[in-house]
Amino acid sequence: AAQDRPVAGRIKVASGAAFVVRDGASVPAQAGQVVFESDGIRTGGDGKIGVTLNDDTRLSLGPNSELKLARFTFQPAESRFNLVLKFVSGAATYVSGRIAKLAPDFVRLETPASIIGVRGTTLAIQVQPE
Repeated sequence: AAQDRPVAGRIKVASGAAFVVRDGASVPAQAGQVVFESDGIRTGGDGKIGVTLNDDTRLSLGPNSELKLARFTFQPAESRFNLVLKFVSGAATYVSGRIAKLAPDFVRLETPASIIGVRGTTLAIQVQPE
């Protein structure tokens, strides 16, 4: 169940068709809603969504987009860090947070065609349908 997974962050803004996908079910996204590790976020044709993760990483999705928070660990006291984002489709912006500063080798952004290691701070990602 979601409660057993780490809380990854919160939705900051959601408009139009914007959803959190958890355990195969889509629920409408709302500002303030918690997102957990392994949740997905997805937008429809008029959807936009912005998420801030607990390490201050910021993600935003434009219309017809989807990403999955595959892994999220942010435990600075134990020096445990891990961030894996799977960009499934559409357009997204990523602004790195504290994991990328403290442990850049533990940040992985995956697209259907590539894996991006993060050395910068802001990326725009566009996944084209095949």
